[in-house]
Parts: sequence; structure tokens; C-alpha cells
Amino acid sequence: MNRIKLANGVEMPLLGYGTMMMTPEETKAAVLEAIDLGYRNIDTAQAYYNEEGVGAALTETTVPREDLFVTTKVWIASAGETAAAKSIDESLTKLQTNYIDLLLIHQPYGDYYGTWRAMEKAYRDGKVRAIGVCNQDVTQLIDFATFNEIAPMVNQLETHVFNQQRAFRPYLAKFNTQIEGWSPLAQAPKELAQQPTLVEIAQKYQKSPAQVALRFLVQDGVPVIPKSSHRSRMIENISIFDFALTDSEMDQVRSLDQETPRVFDFTNPQMVEGLFQNFNLGNNH
Repeated sequence: MNRIKLANGVEMPLLGYGTMMMTPEETKAAVLEAIDLGYRNIDTAQAYYNEEGVGAALTETTVPREDLFVTTKVWIASAGETAAAKSIDESLTKLQTNYIDLLLIHQPYGDYYGTWRAMEKAYRDGKVRAIGVCNQDVTQLIDFATFNEIAPMVNQLETHVFNQQRAFRPYLAKFNTQIEGWSPLAQAPKELAQQPTLVEIAQKYQKSPAQVALRFLVQDGVPVIPKSSHRSRMIENISIFDFALTDSEMDQVRSLDQETPRVFDFTNPQMVEGLFQNFNLGNNH
């Protein structure tokens, strides 16, 4: 599995396996299958309520823990230094591991500066190998990276061929913050399958348009975490390292960028309000 190096030297696999909207039981089975297929980067979160499933898979797999890269995220309900510190220890217990490879702040709401202080301490204490954020916009990242001792090593953002975050990337680079793409297929399988540029390139390499979309991102330096519970799709998503796009093809796919989110717009108050309504803001531990 190809990897990319974070600011502190920790290497993160370019392709991961997402677990959102899975029960713990479903998660255990899916993660075991993903690991068996070659995935080494597993992404979960406190708000997914399935860290236990990932932990169960970690204890059953024959792949050594040091060969796996596990990400989880501190939810808004655990914002603040004290609550976040407690939640990190609870996540470690649920994951049945002595360390988390990448710990992220899931959403930039609540006392996330306090959350970051707890994460910095967990990092120094060896409980976490790398720390970062999700869904911070440019102004939030500049403020956060400037006024904290450790700048975020990762910013996990909605990133796909239709929203490539290109204007954001110089600011990420300024703070040595690695972009990571969630929803790398834009939750639009039919649109990807019919997109003429992707179809043409896919036919050349005998790949699917979705594979071309994923290949474009990882070749452009964006680690991705596609999610599927179907074995055939899991195999398809990981089978992107046996071909490479030409410079001309990369430029063609870059031209598909519409510079707007497709899945979730954090500038839309109604969507943000819905986020709070759809996820339990009570203590989820």
C-alpha cells in the first residue's frame, strides 16, 4: 500500500477504509474483510458509534497492529480539555489498542481549542501518533495553526473530482497540513459512471470511472477513505495502484473541479443545524 509522510514523519496509507453508518457488528466483519483485501488504513469516529467493531477486528486480524493505521475522531459532545481527554481514553479502550495512529477533531464547534490541548497532551504521552482536524475552513485553519503549539497534521475535507479543494491547498501547505479526502466518490456513483472524461480514461486503462476518480486523487497527493460494505466494490476501490494517469489526463480531470461541496456545505446554516439534529450531542461514551 502506497503511503504519504505527515509533518512529523508518520506515514499514512494513501487509501483507507471508511466505516460511517455501520453498526459495531457490521463494522467488525467489514474491517476484517477490508484488511484481508489489503486495506491498512481504517477510519472510524466516536460519532459513528462503532469503535468497538473496529477494536474487535483489530484483536482478531492476524495483521500486526504496527502495520495498520487507525483513525478516530473526537466528537462535539466531548469538546473541551477535560471531556476530550476522557473520551480519548475511552476510544482507546473501545478500539482495544494502546495507541491511535491519527486523532482528529471531527467538527470545528464547541470548545475545540480545549479539545486540541487534550490531543496535544495525548500526542506527547504516546497515546496518539498524529493529530489533526476535519472540516476546518481556511480562516479556521489559519487561526488554529497560528495560535496552537502544534499545527494540525491533517485536515480531512470533502474532496473529490468535483470539489478538489485546490484554492485551499496552498494554505494547507503553509502549515504542513496534509489534506485527506472524505467522500472521495462524491456519493454520486451514477454521475461518476457517466462522466465523459472519466469514462474515456477508464476505457483506456480497463478500469471503472470510479477507479479513475480515486486514482486521480491519490496521484494528486490526497489520501482517501472510500466506504463500501460490498466486497466487489471494496476490491474495485483498492485496485488503483496498478496504473497511473498521464499529465494530460490529470489536467483533464482537474478541469472537472466545480469548487463547491456536493455532500455537505458547512457554510449553509440549515445544513449545520441539521448536523446537530442528526447526531446525538449527548455523551456518546
